[in-house]
Amino acid sequence: MDTIGLINFAYVISAVFFVYGIKMLGTADTARRGNRISGIGMLIAVVVTLLDRGMLSYTWIIVGLCVGGFVGGLAAKKVEMTSMPELVALFNGFGGLSSLLVAWAEFEKARGLGWSSYSESMGVSWVFSGGVIYVAMLIGAVTFTGSLYAYGKLSGKVPGAAWIFSGQRAINLLVVVAIVSLGVFFGLSENEDTSNVLFLAGIALSLIFGFMAVMPIGGGDMPVVISLLNSFSGLAASAAGFVIGNNVLIVAGCLVGASGLILTVIMCKAMNRSLSNVLFSGFGSTGQSEGGGDDAEPKAIGVDDAFYVLEAARSVVFVPGYGMAVAQAQHVVKELAELLESNGAEVNFAIHPVAGRMPGHMNVLLAEADVPYEQLQEMEAVNPAMSTVDVAIVIGANDVVNPAALSDESSPIYGMPIIEAHVAKSVFVLKRGQGRGFSGLVNKLFVMENTRMIYGDAKATLSQLVNELKGS
Repeated sequence: MDTIGLINFAYVISAVFFVYGIKMLGTADTARRGNRISGIGMLIAVVVTLLDRGMLSYTWIIVGLCVGGFVGGLAAKKVEMTSMPELVALFNGFGGLSSLLVAWAEFEKARGLGWSSYSESMGVSWVFSGGVIYVAMLIGAVTFTGSLYAYGKLSGKVPGAAWIFSGQRAINLLVVVAIVSLGVFFGLSENEDTSNVLFLAGIALSLIFGFMAVMPIGGGDMPVVISLLNSFSGLAASAAGFVIGNNVLIVAGCLVGASGLILTVIMCKAMNRSLSNVLFSGFGSTGQSEGGGDDAEPKAIGVDDAFYVLEAARSVVFVPGYGMAVAQAQHVVKELAELLESNGAEVNFAIHPVAGRMPGHMNVLLAEADVPYEQLQEMEAVNPAMSTVDVAIVIGANDVVNPAALSDESSPIYGMPIIEAHVAKSVFVLKRGQGRGFSGLVNKLFVMENTRMIYGDAKATLSQLVNELKGS
């Protein structure tokens, strides 16, 4: 087998590792091993690529590895679980930026060689090569700035509500038309200076469009945005693979792009909304955030009274939301669940597909606390039995338990499948205060007759319940 055959064989091995590693991410028991296997596949791909390219100097590569490894390791150690969504958004953004830089570097290489020489070396016409370079740049730039804006919304550095202004869609459409037009002229241009101007203008407009695309998306839809941007980062990597002729980068990018898109569709289905509705409806804007509230007041309950109800409960369902992540209450939640089980109660956790601020957010938190995977039940599995549940404990969740989705046609979330906590015999809602949550919608669950609010820090409240049960 010649050198090229060995390189391609190594790339096939890497691709197999990627696919097998992704498959193992499907369950909590094998997820860590799946990450390691995928990492080994990437290591093989990187080493083979560096050897294949015949690098004259590895100085800057080693510097990049050291700096990147230090920053990544520091971030992994320092980041709180509450900050994971914005960290994922940053990862997506930097993935897009890397694809943008690869495309830009390849364009400069083509300019240096000349269109005809470059096309001859690549074995394809400049129209095709230039088109691929432009597409890689476009997807990378949109992913970069879109992810930065998503990071700002998730971290609270910019307002999380949708930003809608008059003529916004028309302006976005004009920007898209301009980007596409520049791309067409770029691919057809035979003048290198003109192509350079067109390419730089395309970069500028693509970066602007990344911001404008995320601008009209409300905070409540951020999990979908994170998943979609993750898909875009994969597509950008795949496009970069076409640009530099690297097969394993194409495969890896397609895997990330496809899995991110599938997850995006699943979450849209879970909200009973189309992707276009998520992207363009302006859900969570000021005009929509009031909902159909009424004059009823939530009824509060103290920890002591809540303890007596829980002590007598035979079945309990926890419904976690972002508030649990903020309070870092996952470990005390598990402790409370174990005490309730030892007291004879059946305990489960109801997980909504878009609970939290990124896909699988609640699953990650509860897995970190070693909650048994079989206790994590999906919405479709837990809802049919919810009416038989003695106590549903809602920890920092808002829209995913809002009955307005089932009954209020004027609500922006009408038609969205929810965890039907409101049909449980008793509902305890753990909440810091009387705010409306990230999306800004009024939650009718809070004023229902079978609901009692327990205000305060969720971790402190649950710790008090744990101490009460231990002392009983």
